[in-house]
Amino acid sequence: MSWFADLLGPFRGFAVTMRQVGRPRVTRKYPQEKRVKPQRFHGRHVLNRYEDGMEKCIGCELCAGVCPANCIYVRGADNPQDAPVSPGERYGFVYEINMLRCIFCAMCVEACPTTAITMTHLFEMSVTDRD
Repeated sequence: MSWFADLLGPFRGFAVTMRQVGRPRVTRKYPQEKRVKPQRFHGRHVLNRYEDGMEKCIGCELCAGVCPANCIYVRGADNPQDAPVSPGERYGFVYEINMLRCIFCAMCVEACPTTAITMTHLFEMSVTDRD
């Protein structure tokens, strides 16, 4: 009986393939057709501003402190009196996110007291053009 099972082995695998032939395809033409992201999708970070152009970041460095991947570097500075950058006493003089180290956990968004940093639905980090 085992010789008969050995003989049918390749045909059983082919039967699985033949069952899939009649089903509709689930692939998409990616660059032209993009699927809708869920509402809570974590994509690229955005540093927001107020409507008048002032920064929301106050340089508190809470986002850098809570980041488990240590990918955020913030250095705050005192807000200049003659040309203020943000409405508070301080602003984020240097704000850098290393996107290669980021794990997109959104803990920085939760820690920000002014909602200066949010996550968008943008997920394409690479480009196809070298320019």
